[in-house]
This record gives sequence, C-alpha cells and structure tokens, in this order.
Amino acid sequence: MYNIIGDNMNIVDIINKKREKGTLSRDEIFYVINAYMNDTVKDYQVSALLMAICLNGMIEQEITSLTSIMIESGDTFDLSSINGIKVDKHSTGGVGDKTTLVVAPIVAACGLIVPKMSGRGLGHTGGTIDKLESISNFKVDLSNNDFLNQLKDIGVAITTSSLNTVPADKKLYALRDVTGTVSSIPLIASSIMSKKLATNADKIVLDVKVGEGALMKNIEQATLLARTMVQIGKSFGKETVALLTNMNCPLGTSIGNGLEVREAIETLKGNGDENFKELCITIASYMVSIGKGIKVETARSEVVNNLNNGKAYEKFLEMVAAQQGEINNIDISNKTVEYRALKSGYLNSIRAFELGKYIMKMGAGRETKEDIIDYGVGIILNHNCGDYVNKGESLATLYVRNEDIDTKLLDDIFIIEKNSKKLEPLIYDIIK
Repeated sequence: MYNIIGDNMNIVDIINKKREKGTLSRDEIFYVINAYMNDTVKDYQVSALLMAICLNGMIEQEITSLTSIMIESGDTFDLSSINGIKVDKHSTGGVGDKTTLVVAPIVAACGLIVPKMSGRGLGHTGGTIDKLESISNFKVDLSNNDFLNQLKDIGVAITTSSLNTVPADKKLYALRDVTGTVSSIPLIASSIMSKKLATNADKIVLDVKVGEGALMKNIEQATLLARTMVQIGKSFGKETVALLTNMNCPLGTSIGNGLEVREAIETLKGNGDENFKELCITIASYMVSIGKGIKVETARSEVVNNLNNGKAYEKFLEMVAAQQGEINNIDISNKTVEYRALKSGYLNSIRAFELGKYIMKMGAGRETKEDIIDYGVGIILNHNCGDYVNKGESLATLYVRNEDIDTKLLDDIFIIEKNSKKLEPLIYDIIK
C-alpha cells in the first residue's frame, strides 16, 4: 500500500505505484500534472512516470482522469452562442493527408458547423495549418471572436488555437518526444482527446491511420487506440466514431503543402484521385450522420450531392476569403524533376513513411519545431499502388527549388515487382 493522501503525496511513491502496475487515483494524477506545470516536479521524475505508464498502461478510469485534468489545465472554447450541431474531426496523421481541407467544407455545405482547431506538422506527416499557409495571406491564427463569428457566418473555420488550450499536454508531449514514450496508447489517446474536447464540439469523428506511414503500424494497436478514444469521448457525453484507414501507401497523389491544397481543390470540384475522394466522402458521411442523427447511407447521399453540385467547393472558397487567403496564389515551385521506373512490373508498394521523410528533407516538412517549411516543394505521384508500370515511365514528378536533387533514395521507396499483390482495403473498420 502507498501512503499518498493529500499533502503527503510524493512523486516517487506515485512512480513506484505505477511501476508496480498500480492504479493511480484522480487526485494522484492531478498532483503530478499540477506539480509539473508549477515546476515543483522535475522533468526526469515525470519521465520516469511516463515510462512506467508506457510499460504498464492505464485503465479506463485513469485515462479519463488524465484527459479531464489536461483539459482543466487551460482554457476551453465556448461554442454555445452558435446555433446548430458542431461536429469536429481528427486524423492521427499520415503522408499526403489533406482530408480536412475537403471534408470540413463538405460537412459545412450540408448544414452543420465545423469548428476545426488544427496544428502544424512535425516529422514525416504534414500539418493542416502548414498546407493552408501555402495560400498567400491565409490567416491561420483567428482570434476567439473571429473564429466564433466565422462559424456563425459560414459554418466552417480552420485555425490554430488563440486560447491557452491544454498547456499540460503541450508540456507532456515535448517530454514524451524525447523520452521514447510517444507510442503509449493511453498517452496518445488522452493527448488527442483532451485537445478535441477542449474545442467543445458536440460530436467527434476520428480518422485513425494504420500502416507503414502511420503512428499505429498494425490493426490491433490502431483498434485499441480507436476504442480508447471513442470511450473517452463517450465518457464526456460526446458521440464519437472512429474510422480505421489505410496508410500503407500515401493518400492521394500529392505530398507537399501547396500541391496538397491544389489536390484538395480538384477533389472539391469532383475530380482527382478516387481513393482519396472516397475516404473524404466516407469521413464526411459519418460526420453528417452523427451530426444530423440520420443513417450513414442517407448522409452519404447528401454528401455526394453537395460535392457534385459545387456547394462544397463554394464553401471552401468562402472559408479562404473569410480568412483573407488569395486562392489564385498558392505557393508551388515551377521547377520539376521526373523520377522514372527502373524496370517494368507492378508498383506493389510506395513506402509511405520513407517517402514522407524524403519529402521532409526536400523542405516540405520540419524535423524540429524551429525548421522553416518550403510550401512550394513536394511530389506528385503519377501512378498508384497496384498499377503496372513500364521501365522509363514517370512514377513521380518532384517539385523542387534545386534541379540537382538526388532521386536515388526513391529507388528503395517505389517497390516494383514481377507479380502483383492484393491491395488492402481503404477502410479497415468503423468503431462506435
């Protein structure tokens, strides 16, 4: 037994308790977070606790307590002045993932409110805010009042947080990033859901990426993460749905900020990659379904109709104009280099994680938060996974600043084989 009561709480006792697979009370978790935010508990002590959590896990009660305490560490949004159902979405991140740029205006065109707090990318996955900043003058840091007024006026806004939301998560994540504890499912789930719940939308749809280019590499781990986040949402009275989606190949045909915005625009016009369009339609359908309390099939019909009749694209244009962006001025380099197939065969794999890292090194992403992004560089894939390609055929067009770029590393990323392999599904499962 541990004597951790009131003022007698001690960080070492709490570390030992979790190390020995004990269950932490809400008071104990509150003590740790509060003391860490006040610098009375040190980085190395919290690191030890995070590692104990990483190794031994947390039960539902602990995860819910951690989530609520992190939310309480900062401000939350008050959306009560906005009429209508507010529906939020979150993706766990992937290569070429520009779904928010398509899904948010579609759902708003269907009559729901989409309050989207997004972030910048770090590592091999791009951030929605980075993509929007490739649009000249696009204002990503809306004030609280501007955010609320835009939601009232057009039903959709995508912004960074202007409030001091979930500061405990920011501090904990920075520590997790350098202590090998990022992959803990309880810590991932509470981190994501604390930010989603702080936004105060009524309903939440989660896009949990699975595969080589995702944080969750296998379906079992992704399923556990999805179920944990759905349960957290429900415990806070928010209807929450999670989709497990494929990230073994890049999503869509464009990777790189300006290029992804251009692909999102083409998708909103009804064109573009069919797999990417299908994923956007599916996510939007679940958002409309839970937002309106209608069957998914009925919601899908409404989503497809608003995509085909141009209303979703009009809503995107409204959002860009409201946030002062110049839609005809997107940063895309005018220098290109072709990468060609070394042999004929089936393009059985495009290694998403390695491709994401390659594009990051081109300048389209950042290894540290201080890195400056080049919005105009990236890659357009000229073939999808599963296609038959001929030797010498262009597999990808690289948008570069320097035409001397080394493409040799791509030889190990585009996997061409004699025999074709069965493609995995776009969506593995839906968890409610």
